[in-house]
Amino acid sequence: MSLHELVKNPTVSWMAADGPESDIVMTSRIRLARNLAGLPFPQHMADHKTAEKVWDTISKGLKNAPDLELTSMNRLSDLERQMLLEKHLISPEHTEAVSPYRGIIINRTGSIAIMVNEEDHLRIQCLLSGLQLNQAYRYADDADDLLEKNLEYAFDEQWGYLTSCPTNVGTGMRASVMLHLPALTMTNQKGAVFNNIAQLGLTVRGLYGEGTEALGNFYQVSNQITLGQTEEDIINNLWTVTLHVLDQERNTRKRLQEEMKYQLEDKVWRSYGLLTHARVITSNEVLALLSDVALGVDLKILPPIPRHIINELMVAIRPAHLQAAGGRKMDTAERDVFRAQVIKNILSKVKEG
Repeated sequence: MSLHELVKNPTVSWMAADGPESDIVMTSRIRLARNLAGLPFPQHMADHKTAEKVWDTISKGLKNAPDLELTSMNRLSDLERQMLLEKHLISPEHTEAVSPYRGIIINRTGSIAIMVNEEDHLRIQCLLSGLQLNQAYRYADDADDLLEKNLEYAFDEQWGYLTSCPTNVGTGMRASVMLHLPALTMTNQKGAVFNNIAQLGLTVRGLYGEGTEALGNFYQVSNQITLGQTEEDIINNLWTVTLHVLDQERNTRKRLQEEMKYQLEDKVWRSYGLLTHARVITSNEVLALLSDVALGVDLKILPPIPRHIINELMVAIRPAHLQAAGGRKMDTAERDVFRAQVIKNILSKVKEG
């Protein structure tokens, strides 16, 4: 599948919701920051010639990787770049790339996505469904090894991999999980949970990573530093904390069902009713309602809705995907109307099926 086909495809691999603990852990992501030896890092590139040299070097380094496709960001439309962001395959900063020497390397399913000349020369990412940190690391490490056969990385025997951001020096690895925590949020426990997470060397971010807000009770938890830690240390720490948070969320859900049964059921059914009958709806409102509906499905309050449908809806209702589906540019008001139609159509098909 080409990049353009992947952009148009409504789903990528993480949306399948077929990974372990995928009722609460939406995704596991491993990102490896790498830079080429002897060349300025992206923010210090003085001219296009340097950027072109990095691009050509990386392009040649892909000669033995037939399953990976390199595409320049300026060959994609603004809409297509935004759709990649909405699928969680690139960063918000990379959507603004107009240089012919900034790009993305991607595999057929979208489980591997490598940003070229973003903050670092290479940002190798693997994104999988559910709690699969070790598997995601193996896939990312395999891609890293494949590239390193033909590329020389900036590496120091004492410091490890050299990166643009000092907090990534060492392994160059950022491990993260995207968690759905409606019960902890509803009971005002998330603040205490997040404080405990911070004390263990982890940080909590929004739906699209650093600098973005948490929407729909979805939170990204990741390591803060890599220096002095091994890849195994980083993964094990995040894994242990994630399992602890899962227990807290599940116990809180159980307590809500026992102590606030009717209020919880009312909240869930009201959200489902709004999603299926609203005529105008914003994207942020949808994410909050989808969070309630996902909770209702998990607790068997609502009829079963496949989790992959909920994941696909989370992406399908975003601005770029709506405009692609509608085949035209829409202003905010038009998107809010069309969004309600899209949601109703998808959920009605689930009900009929």
